[in-house]
Amino acid sequence: MVDLRLEYPRPQLVRKDWLCLNGEWEFEIDNALVGEAKKYWNRPSLDGKITVPYCPESVLSGVGNTDFMNCVWYRKTVTLPAEFAGKRTVIHFGAVDYLATLYVNGKKIGTHQGGYTPFSFDITDALTEGENVIVLSAFDDVRSCKQPGGKQSLEFGSHGCFYTRTTGIWQSVWLEPVDAARVVTYRVYPDVANGAVTIQFQTTSAAMGTQLTLSASYEGVHMGYVTATVNGCATTVTLPLKETHLWEIGQGRLYDLSVILRKNGAIVDAFDGYFGLREVGLTDKGMTLNGKLFFGRYILDQGFFPDGIYTAPSDEALKKDIEYSLQLGFTGARMHQKVFDPRYLYWADRLGYLLWGEYPSWGIDISNASCVKNYLREWLEAVERDFSHPSVIGWCPFNETWNLFNEGNANQCDDVVDMIYRATKYTDPTRPCIDTSGNYHVVHCGLWDVHDYEQNPEKFAANYAKIDEGLVVDQVYRKEPKRQVYDGTPVFVSEYGGIGWDTDSPTDSWGYGVSVKSEEEFIARYKGLTDALLDNEHIMGLCYTQLTDVEQECNGLLTYNRRFKFDPAIFHEINTRKAKIEEE
Repeated sequence: MVDLRLEYPRPQLVRKDWLCLNGEWEFEIDNALVGEAKKYWNRPSLDGKITVPYCPESVLSGVGNTDFMNCVWYRKTVTLPAEFAGKRTVIHFGAVDYLATLYVNGKKIGTHQGGYTPFSFDITDALTEGENVIVLSAFDDVRSCKQPGGKQSLEFGSHGCFYTRTTGIWQSVWLEPVDAARVVTYRVYPDVANGAVTIQFQTTSAAMGTQLTLSASYEGVHMGYVTATVNGCATTVTLPLKETHLWEIGQGRLYDLSVILRKNGAIVDAFDGYFGLREVGLTDKGMTLNGKLFFGRYILDQGFFPDGIYTAPSDEALKKDIEYSLQLGFTGARMHQKVFDPRYLYWADRLGYLLWGEYPSWGIDISNASCVKNYLREWLEAVERDFSHPSVIGWCPFNETWNLFNEGNANQCDDVVDMIYRATKYTDPTRPCIDTSGNYHVVHCGLWDVHDYEQNPEKFAANYAKIDEGLVVDQVYRKEPKRQVYDGTPVFVSEYGGIGWDTDSPTDSWGYGVSVKSEEEFIARYKGLTDALLDNEHIMGLCYTQLTDVEQECNGLLTYNRRFKFDPAIFHEINTRKAKIEEE
């Protein structure tokens, strides 16, 4: 039986009343792009069925079409519950790839561009008593180079490190009854030194003059209370906490947050959330958490699933991926080339698991001005969505650009990377940001990020043996030694390893370098490569490629079906011993 993902989709802003729209929708593929001209939004039905929130490429959707789909249409008839009466009705989409257009009862409501970030519309004025028809179209052209695709294949089938595509709805859809006066979103700014938290609320214009009440608790014990008057669209409130419980690695200590908005004494909005009390920093030795230097032990997580593609088959599956990583001795992950489901971040918050937020930058032409506009808008939406998650300790908007689409003008690509890095830092000055992971650095961002798939442990160690002499022999240096000069900052090897070990992958599976011939050889190579990083006083963190196999790529420590290939205790012992920078 298919899990319809009925858990509340937005864990940091949970309202009591809501209606999940996941489940069966009518569905039709529109490869000829005639749906708008033929007014599909007015048709009495569509030709097929699909299970939302799974994309039509997935098995769990019930469609399983892995060919290119230029446009898809969804249709669902909904009757609103009684508790929606007298309220504004807002529809929420967690993510739709790529250009979504919404119609309600034949009326066009609006559009959203971007395949990875949430959007919502107030549909109240289009609703009628009784049944209401919701129709959504999603245009998707991953081959256009005008939209991000991440690891979605631009060829008919999967190949290399590119996998099955995702089209249309791939996260939850839900309705919510709200007052015109309400909180839209909020940002959390922890203050570890003073045992307090500052929260900035964005509210609707109708909330002007309302009273905002915040209450925090920790494990059921009251920790603080404060009220404020809303005098604009942004209201900042500082909440002192009676006790300090720090969010730390492996210890996801979270405060529960209750927010109430009152107008003339009556409650017009109320929701629950949470926050973590932690601060991240960057020194000349590496990253700090709550003022303490730590060595980052990360795993590359692609966020793909064999039956759901981009969408996990259950909320428990998201949690389990983190638990698998912890069993292997990793303390965090790079959320690679994808903006992950908020429920994954929720479990990372709960489990004390460190995350690097990333954008699916592959596939979009950053030498084209209109593409840069598309890129920047959605990337900043992603940063805003995930700003208040304590597990997110850094951002990375680009991965291995290699002057894509613009071989003749590297400077123009560099300018775009520089601009988006600066926009990220303006949007969030509280976290480190890597300008581009494993490639040409154009910004001195406080750390030096490299990728290196050298498989010989001795050669691998030698590549980083002269860091104190200003030499980092990573894959960029080996390709173009004069392109950039190491700037002396701590080194983060954010991709390495990728050792292939095939257990249940297809026959054309692959891993990096010369394949090992036995489990013993695999473990020895893994240990040698990892030891080289742990033993180097200039290395601040590592990220092994990768957590699971993905389709034909068989370099995971687990199979695609989430079976450990080896005893995880072996890797836990290798990964968790003290790094050189932790001995000081």
